[in-house]
Amino acid sequence: MKTLRLGGAQTSCLWGTRPSWLRVSTSRRDTRSPHGLAAASGSCGGLEGCATIMFALLFVLFIGGVYAQNEPILVPDAVDYQKLLPVLPDAPQGWLADKPEGSTEDVGGFRITNVHRDYRKGEGEKVPTAAVSILDSVANPDYVTATTAAWNNNSETSEGYSKSVAIDGNPGFEAFEKEGKHATLWVMIAKRYFLQIELQNQDPKELQEWVKRIDLKKLAAIK
Repeated sequence: MKTLRLGGAQTSCLWGTRPSWLRVSTSRRDTRSPHGLAAASGSCGGLEGCATIMFALLFVLFIGGVYAQNEPILVPDAVDYQKLLPVLPDAPQGWLADKPEGSTEDVGGFRITNVHRDYRKGEGEKVPTAAVSILDSVANPDYVTATTAAWNNNSETSEGYSKSVAIDGNPGFEAFEKEGKHATLWVMIAKRYFLQIELQNQDPKELQEWVKRIDLKKLAAIK
């Protein structure tokens, strides 16, 4: 358990530096978080690294702005990323998977852990793709509370939908954009792990098939 002291200078540092885990590349679109904030996505079919960027960037911005200046904060240590890598599923039959990646790093005085893996079915720009990411948010329970509270808002338009869901008793949020068949599922596991599954060029019902490939009980038990 670490004591983190956030002040104006430290918060500015979070804005002014680019941590190594923030993988930046260009994309044709932005990925929307459950809060409605946008972060740049990756380049592998529009998916590579986007979940990692969204989770990690919002986590840093939230922890940097939610506490008063010079207020001491008790920050639990995040798990080592190598404990989370085995949770990322292998490629389903007929799919290819990149090597799972992750990191555990000190960012602004606290530790952050995230892992991700990218998948594709065939070659080309329009083939089905998927990305699975996990962020350990144990250092900021307020971020968990605020995010899951935002998941209670449901909407549907001609462009797509967003809705709250429950996966094996865990709170979640699902969104679908008809353009590009872009579907995303967020699930909160054990009040600390943000799991995101993002699909491109697939029907949103496939989200349920992908989440079944992940051992949620195993993830919840990791400390």
